[in-house]
Amino acid sequence: MHVPDGFIDAPVSIAAGVAAAGAVAVSLRGARRELDERTAPLAGLVAAFIFAVQMLNFPVAAGTSGHLLGGALAAILVGPYTGVLCVSVVLLMQGLLFADGGLTALGVNIVTMGVVTVVVAYVVFRGLAKLLPDSRRSITVAAFAGALLSVPAAAAFFTLLYSIGGTTDVPVVKVFGAMVGVHVLIGIGEAVITAATVGAVIAVRPDLVHGARGLSAPLKLRVGGELVDAPSAPAAVPVAARSTKPVWITGLVAALALAGIVSFYASSSPDGLEKVAADKGIDQKVTEHAAADSPLADYSVKDVSDARLSGGLAGVIGVGATVVVGTGVFWTVRRRRSADLTAASTAVPAA
Repeated sequence: MHVPDGFIDAPVSIAAGVAAAGAVAVSLRGARRELDERTAPLAGLVAAFIFAVQMLNFPVAAGTSGHLLGGALAAILVGPYTGVLCVSVVLLMQGLLFADGGLTALGVNIVTMGVVTVVVAYVVFRGLAKLLPDSRRSITVAAFAGALLSVPAAAAFFTLLYSIGGTTDVPVVKVFGAMVGVHVLIGIGEAVITAATVGAVIAVRPDLVHGARGLSAPLKLRVGGELVDAPSAPAAVPVAARSTKPVWITGLVAALALAGIVSFYASSSPDGLEKVAADKGIDQKVTEHAAADSPLADYSVKDVSDARLSGGLAGVIGVGATVVVGTGVFWTVRRRRSADLTAASTAVPAA
């Protein structure tokens, strides 16, 4: 659902850019409360994982594909404020390096794909998590529902922006019906990916899932050839002492494999927004991307003739760049929180 330059006029794009900047500023402050020494590096990994999975377009209808938006996944894994930052980092890297999503439309994309998806998904997720029994299965079910609803919500919000600042004269009702209709189907794929990923992390390290705080992974014992939960032990290893390195390495390897190898087999059909834009004619005034001459434009490496190798290298470079930039951002946010806490603890009250 990457909106290119030319779909939305300049005034609305500027307003969206201001809104996006405000959302990022608020998220930077909010992320200080969500990130700690264990989760700060994992947030960068979440951004890189979202980048990788977004390269895996899956078919949803004849001649149409979809891909992960990632807001729900990020919000549940690392928190809503950090989730907005994760998606924003991904969109920035895609726009600057790969000419994916317009630069003048960056604010539109951040608000639509980042803020709206995170807010809708997290509200739904939290609401269901409170209603359902306190269990890992409930967290996974709530994650599925939140992700499912976040995608058509983003499509509806794009339609709202188009109704205000669309550059073509296409009836909004037609755009709304087409956008929401196809993105309901894409939302199913989003929900499956989100629930599967959240469920996999909860199975091994529930303490690292922001939305599953309070759940713990019981020790497993093999009894009669079956794995059963062991009795709780009073001398359990403190959660803070458990290393996150295995999770980080596993996640990074998975992201590199998805972007570098599996992405070659992704659907080549246009995604939901591209298909609707072509069918309804809202792409008549699209402009060339400012980074069209990038050596990584269109997720391929310039001057590498082999398509599989070119796409794979581009994916690996993208994952690497995203994890470096994302980790840098989140470590900076974490250090700022540490500095604030230190200053607060050493401050002397006025007499």
